[in-house]
Amino acid sequence: MMVPWLIVLVTVSLVYYLDRWENKHIKSVFDWVPAILLAYLIPAFLSYLFSEDFSQAAIHDFSKDYFIPLAIVSVMASLSLGQLKAIGYRPILVFMAGSVFIAVFPVVFVSVFSETNFVSNTLILKEFWKGVPPIVGSWIGGSTSQLVLKEIVECPEAIFLSVLVMDNILVNVWTILMFQGIKKSNTLNKWFNISDKELPEEIRQEKQKAIPIWVTIIVLTGLVFGINAILKSFVFKVVALSVLGLFLGNYIPRWNYKFSLKAGAVLILVVMAVLGLKLRFDTLGFDVYFFGFLVLWLFGHFLLMILVAKLLNVNMAWVPIASMANVGGIATAPAVTAAYEKKWMPHAIVLAILSMATGTFWGMLTIYLLKLVVS
Repeated sequence: MMVPWLIVLVTVSLVYYLDRWENKHIKSVFDWVPAILLAYLIPAFLSYLFSEDFSQAAIHDFSKDYFIPLAIVSVMASLSLGQLKAIGYRPILVFMAGSVFIAVFPVVFVSVFSETNFVSNTLILKEFWKGVPPIVGSWIGGSTSQLVLKEIVECPEAIFLSVLVMDNILVNVWTILMFQGIKKSNTLNKWFNISDKELPEEIRQEKQKAIPIWVTIIVLTGLVFGINAILKSFVFKVVALSVLGLFLGNYIPRWNYKFSLKAGAVLILVVMAVLGLKLRFDTLGFDVYFFGFLVLWLFGHFLLMILVAKLLNVNMAWVPIASMANVGGIATAPAVTAAYEKKWMPHAIVLAILSMATGTFWGMLTIYLLKLVVS
Protein backbone atom coordinates (compact mmCIF):
# COMPACT_ATOMS: atom_id res chain seq x y z
CA MET A 1 0.00 0.00 0.00
CA MET A 2 1.48 3.34 -1.09
CA VAL A 3 -0.81 5.62 0.93
CA PRO A 4 1.24 5.43 4.19
CA TRP A 5 4.42 6.18 2.25
CA LEU A 6 2.73 9.17 0.61
CA ILE A 7 1.50 10.51 3.95
CA VAL A 8 5.01 10.23 5.43
CA LEU A 9 6.59 11.91 2.39
CA VAL A 10 4.13 14.82 2.46
CA THR A 11 4.45 15.22 6.24
CA VAL A 12 8.25 15.25 6.32
CA SER A 13 8.49 17.62 3.34
CA LEU A 14 5.94 20.01 4.87
CA VAL A 15 7.46 20.02 8.35
CA TYR A 16 11.04 20.28 7.05
CA TYR A 17 10.36 23.35 4.92
CA LEU A 18 8.06 25.06 7.42
CA ASP A 19 10.73 24.65 10.10
CA ARG A 20 13.18 26.50 7.86
CA TRP A 21 10.77 29.19 6.68
CA GLU A 22 11.99 32.60 7.87
CA ASN A 23 8.55 33.81 8.91
CA LYS A 24 8.12 35.15 12.45
CA HIS A 25 4.63 33.66 12.84
CA ILE A 26 5.76 30.21 11.68
CA LYS A 27 8.86 30.49 13.87
CA SER A 28 6.72 31.30 16.92
CA VAL A 29 4.64 28.16 16.28
CA PHE A 30 7.75 25.97 16.10
CA ASP A 31 9.04 27.52 19.33
CA TRP A 32 6.20 25.77 21.16
CA VAL A 33 5.32 22.88 18.83
CA PRO A 34 8.66 21.43 17.65
CA ALA A 35 9.06 19.81 14.27
CA ILE A 36 9.33 16.33 15.76
CA LEU A 37 5.93 16.62 17.51
CA LEU A 38 4.27 18.07 14.41
CA ALA A 39 5.69 15.25 12.29
CA TYR A 40 4.10 12.81 14.74
CA LEU A 41 0.68 14.48 14.82
CA ILE A 42 0.04 15.18 11.12
CA PRO A 43 -0.07 11.50 10.00
CA ALA A 44 -2.30 10.70 12.98
CA PHE A 45 -4.65 13.53 12.03
CA LEU A 46 -4.79 12.41 8.39
CA SER A 47 -5.46 8.81 9.42
CA TYR A 48 -8.28 10.00 11.69
CA LEU A 49 -9.68 12.34 9.04
CA PHE A 50 -9.98 9.58 6.43
CA SER A 51 -10.92 6.87 8.99
CA GLU A 52 -7.97 4.70 7.98
CA ASP A 53 -5.90 2.37 10.16
CA PHE A 54 -2.24 2.20 9.10
CA SER A 55 -0.96 0.66 12.34
CA GLN A 56 -0.15 -2.63 10.59
CA ALA A 57 1.29 -1.16 7.39
CA ALA A 58 4.59 -2.59 6.11
CA ILE A 59 6.25 0.81 6.44
CA HIS A 60 6.59 0.26 10.21
CA ASP A 61 8.84 -2.78 9.75
CA PHE A 62 10.86 -0.91 7.11
CA SER A 63 11.31 2.02 9.51
CA LYS A 64 12.57 -0.23 12.30
CA ASP A 65 14.94 -2.07 9.95
CA TYR A 66 16.30 0.91 7.97
CA PHE A 67 15.14 4.42 8.96
CA ILE A 68 15.94 4.10 12.69
CA PRO A 69 19.33 2.38 12.14
CA LEU A 70 20.26 5.04 9.58
CA ALA A 71 19.34 7.78 12.06
CA ILE A 72 21.50 6.14 14.74
CA VAL A 73 24.63 5.73 12.64
CA SER A 74 24.24 9.24 11.15
CA VAL A 75 24.00 10.95 14.54
CA MET A 76 26.84 8.92 16.07
CA ALA A 77 29.07 9.69 13.08
CA SER A 78 28.63 13.42 13.71
CA LEU A 79 30.56 13.34 17.03
CA SER A 80 34.25 14.21 16.97
CA LEU A 81 35.82 12.96 20.21
CA GLY A 82 38.85 15.17 19.66
CA GLN A 83 36.72 18.28 20.12
CA LEU A 84 35.77 17.20 23.66
CA LYS A 85 39.32 17.94 24.84
CA ALA A 86 38.81 21.63 24.24
CA ILE A 87 35.96 21.77 26.77
CA GLY A 88 37.96 20.38 29.68
CA TYR A 89 37.15 17.48 31.99
CA ARG A 90 35.40 19.46 34.75
CA PRO A 91 32.52 20.86 32.67
CA ILE A 92 32.14 17.40 31.12
CA LEU A 93 31.89 15.88 34.63
CA VAL A 94 29.13 18.39 35.46
CA PHE A 95 27.35 17.35 32.27
CA MET A 96 27.79 13.64 33.05
CA ALA A 97 26.42 14.13 36.57
CA GLY A 98 23.24 15.53 35.02
CA SER A 99 23.03 12.54 32.68
CA VAL A 100 23.53 10.02 35.52
CA PHE A 101 20.74 11.63 37.55
CA ILE A 102 18.33 11.55 34.60
CA ALA A 103 19.03 7.86 34.01
CA VAL A 104 18.98 6.67 37.62
CA PHE A 105 16.46 8.88 39.46
CA PRO A 106 13.32 7.06 38.19
CA VAL A 107 14.73 3.74 39.42
CA VAL A 108 15.50 5.15 42.88
CA PHE A 109 12.09 6.83 43.03
CA VAL A 110 10.21 3.62 42.18
CA SER A 111 12.27 1.66 44.71
CA VAL A 112 11.75 4.14 47.56
CA PHE A 113 8.06 4.89 46.91
CA SER A 114 7.00 1.45 45.68
CA GLU A 115 4.06 1.32 48.10
CA THR A 116 2.50 4.61 46.97
CA ASN A 117 -0.56 4.74 44.74
CA PHE A 118 1.32 6.71 42.08
CA VAL A 119 3.99 4.02 41.64
CA SER A 120 1.77 0.95 42.03
CA ASN A 121 -1.15 2.30 39.99
CA THR A 122 0.12 4.92 37.51
CA LEU A 123 3.64 3.72 36.83
CA ILE A 124 3.16 -0.04 37.10
CA LEU A 125 -0.53 -0.93 36.57
CA LYS A 126 -1.12 1.69 33.86
CA GLU A 127 2.38 0.99 32.46
CA PHE A 128 3.48 4.61 32.53
CA TRP A 129 6.93 3.31 33.49
CA LYS A 130 7.32 2.43 29.81
CA GLY A 131 7.15 6.18 29.10
CA VAL A 132 10.14 6.82 31.37
CA PRO A 133 12.91 5.45 29.06
CA PRO A 134 11.75 7.61 26.10
CA ILE A 135 11.96 10.61 28.46
CA VAL A 136 15.51 9.59 29.41
CA GLY A 137 16.31 9.29 25.71
CA SER A 138 14.74 12.65 24.93
CA TRP A 139 16.49 14.51 27.75
CA ILE A 140 19.94 12.99 27.28
CA GLY A 141 20.06 11.86 23.67
CA GLY A 142 17.33 13.79 21.88
CA SER A 143 14.81 12.50 19.39
CA THR A 144 16.90 9.65 17.99
CA SER A 145 17.42 8.05 21.41
CA GLN A 146 13.81 8.69 22.33
CA LEU A 147 12.58 6.74 19.30
CA VAL A 148 15.04 3.89 19.75
CA LEU A 149 14.12 3.48 23.42
CA LYS A 150 10.41 3.59 22.61
CA GLU A 151 10.94 0.59 20.36
CA ILE A 152 13.13 -1.26 22.87
CA VAL A 153 10.73 -0.83 25.81
CA GLU A 154 7.64 -1.22 23.55
CA CYS A 155 5.98 1.92 24.90
CA PRO A 156 2.25 2.07 23.98
CA GLU A 157 1.34 4.82 21.52
CA ALA A 158 -1.10 6.54 23.89
CA ILE A 159 1.49 6.78 26.67
CA PHE A 160 4.15 7.88 24.17
CA LEU A 161 1.99 10.76 22.93
CA SER A 162 1.27 11.83 26.53
CA VAL A 163 5.00 11.74 27.22
CA LEU A 164 5.72 13.80 24.09
CA VAL A 165 3.20 16.47 25.07
CA MET A 166 4.42 16.70 28.68
CA ASP A 167 8.05 16.65 27.58
CA ASN A 168 7.41 19.45 25.09
CA ILE A 169 5.75 21.63 27.75
CA LEU A 170 8.56 21.06 30.25
CA VAL A 171 11.41 21.62 27.80
CA ASN A 172 9.91 24.91 26.58
CA VAL A 173 9.49 26.21 30.13
CA TRP A 174 12.92 24.88 31.14
CA THR A 175 14.58 26.64 28.20
CA ILE A 176 13.11 29.97 29.33
CA LEU A 177 14.34 29.34 32.88
CA MET A 178 17.84 28.49 31.63
CA PHE A 179 17.94 31.62 29.45
CA GLN A 180 17.26 33.71 32.54
CA GLY A 181 19.30 31.57 34.92
CA ILE A 182 22.56 31.68 32.98
CA LYS A 183 22.55 35.46 33.25
CA LYS A 184 22.83 35.07 37.03
CA SER A 185 25.92 32.84 36.77
CA ASN A 186 28.37 35.44 38.08
CA THR A 187 26.13 36.09 41.07
CA LEU A 188 25.98 32.35 41.77
CA ASN A 189 29.77 32.14 41.44
CA LYS A 190 30.10 34.72 44.23
CA TRP A 191 27.41 33.05 46.31
CA PHE A 192 29.05 29.61 46.07
CA ASN A 193 32.57 31.08 46.26
CA ILE A 194 33.52 29.75 42.81
CA SER A 195 36.93 31.06 41.70
CA ASP A 196 37.00 29.37 38.27
CA LYS A 197 37.94 31.96 35.63
CA GLU A 198 39.47 29.54 33.14
CA LEU A 199 38.20 29.80 29.57
CA PRO A 200 37.91 26.60 27.54
CA GLU A 201 40.23 26.09 24.59
CA GLU A 202 39.03 27.24 21.21
CA ILE A 203 37.54 24.41 19.21
CA ARG A 204 39.43 23.98 15.97
CA GLN A 205 37.26 23.69 12.89
CA GLU A 206 38.05 21.13 10.20
CA LYS A 207 39.68 23.02 7.32
CA GLN A 208 40.02 20.12 4.88
CA LYS A 209 37.30 19.65 2.32
CA ALA A 210 34.85 16.98 3.46
CA ILE A 211 34.24 13.85 1.41
CA PRO A 212 31.34 14.17 -1.09
CA ILE A 213 27.79 13.71 0.14
CA TRP A 214 27.15 10.77 -2.19
CA VAL A 215 30.12 8.90 -0.70
CA THR A 216 28.78 9.59 2.81
CA ILE A 217 25.36 8.24 1.82
CA ILE A 218 26.85 5.06 0.34
CA VAL A 219 28.95 4.42 3.47
CA LEU A 220 26.04 5.00 5.89
CA THR A 221 23.50 2.91 3.96
CA GLY A 222 26.09 0.20 3.29
CA LEU A 223 26.70 -0.17 7.02
CA VAL A 224 22.98 -0.42 7.79
CA PHE A 225 22.38 -3.07 5.12
CA GLY A 226 25.45 -4.99 6.31
CA ILE A 227 24.40 -4.94 9.98
CA ASN A 228 20.84 -5.97 9.06
CA ALA A 229 22.24 -8.97 7.20
CA ILE A 230 24.43 -10.02 10.13
CA LEU A 231 22.35 -9.19 13.24
CA LYS A 232 18.69 -9.89 14.01
CA SER A 233 18.34 -8.36 17.48
CA PHE A 234 17.29 -4.70 17.41
CA VAL A 235 19.29 -3.95 20.57
CA PHE A 236 22.47 -5.49 19.10
CA LYS A 237 21.94 -3.45 15.93
CA VAL A 238 21.72 -0.25 18.01
CA VAL A 239 24.99 -1.02 19.82
CA ALA A 240 26.85 -2.10 16.66
CA LEU A 241 25.75 0.92 14.61
CA SER A 242 26.58 3.30 17.46
CA VAL A 243 30.15 1.95 17.66
CA LEU A 244 30.55 1.99 13.88
CA GLY A 245 29.18 5.54 13.73
CA LEU A 246 31.77 6.72 16.24
CA PHE A 247 34.45 4.98 14.19
CA LEU A 248 33.36 6.80 11.02
CA GLY A 249 33.33 10.18 12.70
CA ASN A 250 36.74 9.80 14.30
CA TYR A 251 38.86 7.59 12.05
CA ILE A 252 37.70 8.30 8.50
CA PRO A 253 39.72 11.20 7.05
CA ARG A 254 37.66 14.24 5.96
CA TRP A 255 34.43 12.71 7.25
CA ASN A 256 31.37 14.86 6.40
CA TYR A 257 30.15 15.76 9.91
CA LYS A 258 27.68 18.44 8.79
CA PHE A 259 25.85 16.23 6.32
CA SER A 260 25.83 13.33 8.76
CA LEU A 261 24.12 15.48 11.39
CA LYS A 262 21.61 16.92 8.90
CA ALA A 263 20.80 13.44 7.61
CA GLY A 264 20.13 12.30 11.16
CA ALA A 265 17.75 15.22 11.73
CA VAL A 266 15.73 14.45 8.59
CA LEU A 267 15.60 10.73 9.38
CA ILE A 268 14.23 11.53 12.83
CA LEU A 269 11.32 13.37 11.18
CA VAL A 270 10.75 10.37 8.90
CA VAL A 271 10.65 7.95 11.83
CA MET A 272 8.28 10.19 13.80
CA ALA A 273 5.95 10.49 10.81
CA VAL A 274 5.89 6.69 10.49
CA LEU A 275 5.10 6.31 14.20
CA GLY A 276 2.31 8.86 13.82
CA LEU A 277 0.49 6.39 11.55
CA LYS A 278 -0.08 4.20 14.63
CA LEU A 279 -1.45 6.96 16.85
CA ARG A 280 -5.12 7.17 17.83
CA PHE A 281 -6.29 10.43 19.41
CA ASP A 282 -9.06 8.75 21.40
CA THR A 283 -6.43 7.03 23.54
CA LEU A 284 -4.69 10.26 24.59
CA GLY A 285 -4.53 11.01 28.31
CA PHE A 286 -2.75 13.52 30.55
CA ASP A 287 -1.74 12.35 33.99
CA VAL A 288 -1.15 15.27 36.38
CA TYR A 289 0.77 13.15 38.89
CA PHE A 290 3.13 11.85 36.20
CA PHE A 291 3.73 15.44 35.08
CA GLY A 292 4.59 16.38 38.67
CA PHE A 293 7.00 13.46 38.77
CA LEU A 294 8.72 14.83 35.64
CA VAL A 295 9.04 18.30 37.21
CA LEU A 296 10.64 16.82 40.35
CA TRP A 297 12.95 14.72 38.16
CA LEU A 298 14.10 17.72 36.12
CA PHE A 299 14.76 20.00 39.09
CA GLY A 300 16.70 17.23 40.85
CA HIS A 301 18.93 16.90 37.79
CA PHE A 302 19.69 20.63 37.95
CA LEU A 303 20.37 20.70 41.71
CA LEU A 304 22.82 17.79 41.45
CA MET A 305 24.79 19.60 38.74
CA ILE A 306 25.00 22.70 40.94
CA LEU A 307 26.42 20.54 43.74
CA VAL A 308 28.98 18.92 41.42
CA ALA A 309 29.96 22.32 39.97
CA LYS A 310 30.53 23.60 43.50
CA LEU A 311 32.65 20.56 44.43
CA LEU A 312 34.76 20.88 41.26
CA ASN A 313 34.97 24.71 41.45
CA VAL A 314 33.43 25.07 37.97
CA ASN A 315 31.91 28.30 36.67
CA MET A 316 28.16 28.05 37.38
CA ALA A 317 27.44 29.04 33.78
CA TRP A 318 28.29 25.44 32.84
CA VAL A 319 25.29 24.18 34.82
CA PRO A 320 22.58 25.66 32.55
CA ILE A 321 24.79 24.94 29.51
CA ALA A 322 25.13 21.29 30.52
CA SER A 323 21.45 21.08 31.37
CA MET A 324 20.42 22.41 27.96
CA ALA A 325 22.94 20.12 26.23
CA ASN A 326 21.14 17.28 28.02
CA VAL A 327 17.52 18.42 27.94
CA GLY A 328 17.41 20.98 25.14
CA GLY A 329 19.76 19.78 22.43
CA ILE A 330 21.88 21.08 19.62
CA ALA A 331 19.70 24.11 18.87
CA THR A 332 18.89 25.46 22.33
CA ALA A 333 22.20 24.69 24.09
CA PRO A 334 24.27 27.21 22.08
CA ALA A 335 21.41 29.72 22.15
CA VAL A 336 21.32 29.69 25.95
CA THR A 337 25.14 29.79 26.05
CA ALA A 338 25.16 32.94 23.91
CA ALA A 339 23.25 34.75 26.68
CA TYR A 340 26.39 34.41 28.83
CA GLU A 341 29.43 33.98 26.54
CA LYS A 342 29.18 33.69 22.76
CA LYS A 343 32.71 32.25 22.51
CA TRP A 344 31.44 29.15 24.31
CA MET A 345 28.74 28.37 21.76
CA PRO A 346 30.82 25.77 19.84
CA HIS A 347 31.53 24.01 23.14
CA ALA A 348 27.80 23.83 23.89
CA ILE A 349 27.22 22.26 20.47
CA VAL A 350 29.89 19.61 21.14
CA LEU A 351 28.28 18.82 24.52
CA ALA A 352 24.88 18.52 22.84
CA ILE A 353 26.31 16.10 20.26
CA LEU A 354 27.90 14.11 23.11
CA SER A 355 24.45 13.96 24.66
CA MET A 356 22.97 12.66 21.41
CA ALA A 357 25.66 9.99 21.23
CA THR A 358 25.16 8.68 24.77
CA GLY A 359 21.42 8.99 25.36
CA THR A 360 20.45 5.58 24.00
CA PHE A 361 22.89 3.79 26.29
CA TRP A 362 21.71 5.67 29.38
CA GLY A 363 18.15 4.80 28.43
CA MET A 364 19.03 1.12 28.02
CA LEU A 365 20.50 1.19 31.54
CA THR A 366 17.26 2.75 32.82
CA ILE A 367 15.19 0.04 31.13
CA TYR A 368 17.33 -2.72 32.65
CA LEU A 369 17.14 -1.25 36.18
CA LEU A 370 13.43 -0.39 35.96
CA LYS A 371 12.54 -3.92 34.88
CA LEU A 372 14.33 -5.20 37.99
CA VAL A 373 12.37 -2.98 40.40
CA VAL A 374 9.03 -3.12 38.57
CA SER A 375 9.01 -6.90 38.42
